[in-house]
Amino acid sequence: MSDATNVSSDRIGPRTASLAGAGAAIIAAAIVIALTSLPGHHGHAPAAHFVAEAPDPLAAQSYPVSPASLHHRKASAPRAAAREAFLSPGAPSDQQIRAELRQEEAIQRSVTTEPVHAIIDSSNGEAVAPVELPLEIQEVIAGGNAIRDFPYVYGGGHRSFIDDAYDCSGSVSYALAAGGLIGAPETSGQLESWGAPGAGRFLTVFANAGHTFMYVDGVWFDTAGRAGPYSTRWLRGQPSLAGYKIRHYPGL
Repeated sequence: MSDATNVSSDRIGPRTASLAGAGAAIIAAAIVIALTSLPGHHGHAPAAHFVAEAPDPLAAQSYPVSPASLHHRKASAPRAAAREAFLSPGAPSDQQIRAELRQEEAIQRSVTTEPVHAIIDSSNGEAVAPVELPLEIQEVIAGGNAIRDFPYVYGGGHRSFIDDAYDCSGSVSYALAAGGLIGAPETSGQLESWGAPGAGRFLTVFANAGHTFMYVDGVWFDTAGRAGPYSTRWLRGQPSLAGYKIRHYPGL
């Protein structure tokens, strides 16, 4: 959740430590190599500025890794996870899928004026995306599904997208990367300036120095507020929005 590590920094604290009260216990001043993006560009260009990241005040709600025997195997790379959700051997190309989705969108608009939103499948904790959503949003949802029940660890998902536990910003970064909307893991402090200001139509990221989560077409993706150690990051209830920068990806 809190994001003191990044692509080149080591995780802070043992993976088996309890994170109850970790926000107060960890004095975070990790040096982070920031990777920033320009609107309209898939991925972030490297930039050599440094971010001092605060501890995550909601870490105790995030269910840490414990014991080691319960670790997940490592996740796939985000784009691979998105493709796995849509493609099988001999399946159509991304270009063909986009064309088919545009046709689906036109059909949906012609038969209904009611908005259709993503829902959470209570049987497995996955978010289910309507076919009329933009492909990038469907891929973000697929990325979130790929790590939905992974445990929390401070700094998880920052040294690499491919990990077996993720903090808040590692989780959001992974899902955004599945949709091609970010090029490298970012801390919650960095996500305060990701994309463009304000809410998006389908995707909105909320970020401050210590925590981040996002709203994706009707459902919330957040490491805090989960019902159990390996419960889903997809939540129906709205978290508190006070004190967060609001960001979106241009056009989405």
